[in-house]
Amino acid sequence: MADVKKALIDWAKPGIGSLSPYQPGKPIEELQRELGIEDVVKLASNENPLGPGQKALAAVRARLDEMARYPDGSGYVLKQALAAHHECAPETITLGNGSNEVLELIARVFAGPGDEVMFAEHCFVVYPLVTKAIGATPVQIPARDYGHDLEAMASALTPNTRLVFIANPNNPTGTWVNDTALKTFMRVVPADCLVVLDEAYFEYAQRPGYPDGTTLMAEYPNLMVTRTFSKVYGLASMRIGYALSSPEVADLMNRVRQPFNVNDPCMAAAEAALHDTLHLRVSVDTNAHGMQVLEEGLHGLGYATIPSIANFITFDTGTDASPVYDKLLHAGVIVRPIAGYGLPQHLRVSIGTEHENRRFLAALERITASA
Repeated sequence: MADVKKALIDWAKPGIGSLSPYQPGKPIEELQRELGIEDVVKLASNENPLGPGQKALAAVRARLDEMARYPDGSGYVLKQALAAHHECAPETITLGNGSNEVLELIARVFAGPGDEVMFAEHCFVVYPLVTKAIGATPVQIPARDYGHDLEAMASALTPNTRLVFIANPNNPTGTWVNDTALKTFMRVVPADCLVVLDEAYFEYAQRPGYPDGTTLMAEYPNLMVTRTFSKVYGLASMRIGYALSSPEVADLMNRVRQPFNVNDPCMAAAEAALHDTLHLRVSVDTNAHGMQVLEEGLHGLGYATIPSIANFITFDTGTDASPVYDKLLHAGVIVRPIAGYGLPQHLRVSIGTEHENRRFLAALERITASA
């Protein structure tokens, strides 16, 4: 039996055995079980602290009686809504079970053994994960000021580079590339290399010069943009995201996409969320205020932060961050350790409600004072 098990492991695709599973933020229920703490604040997974809007909730309730039926595998209604929202053709859209699935589909379709996939140091961990899973060669470019060094990435392009992942803003650092830098980079990328612009935090990025990747795709047909409903729209548990690309790229993606990868209630919720401009505006405003509170609070406690335009902020503990993370857990506050992203001294904190932000800062102040 042991020999059979070993043989099965040996038969796995090269690279799979070296992977570490994706580690999400610790669930509230898990901390409650482990430490017996009832009052827990979770600021670990960059979720919208306000939750979904009322229009999305109503749309989900209206679809519950249809749970016995398969969803529309083409996602026709949601694609029409997204096409109107982005002023694009429905044929340019690929729906996914969260944008994570879309990222995996991209890797499966466009890269494999012998191909290079490029990304930055401190990037979203899914990029190297999917690269290794498909047997492609990961090419990690050192970060500049915790973000993308597009000049270095341009210099590292080779005839074997098939994919380039750029998160804008970047997770877990919150850094961003501006419109000029992105266009300069795109002008030197070969036509047979696909650039994937991951805009999961697009709606929070309120900065002059921040580019909307969807407006660049007509000029650069090898540019693809991914978005999600998990962040500002508050639908993280529903798992729905999408990609915008040329119709030819979308056609290839939809050939390998599972036919019922997105369920009916979540498509209804996503469509409703697109039209809930009030909830969007309140969410963005809440985030901007919370970011200011956390920045000032962290600086007041003596911690350096990485400037962020997303819905989280990353700060430097000055030493191994694990003890601070553990002490915060015992105070009932969950944040995100990011040693797996090459930042062992840093912790990432999602922007929460006013109460949650103050709870985190109060706990950190006690920990800092006792150090």
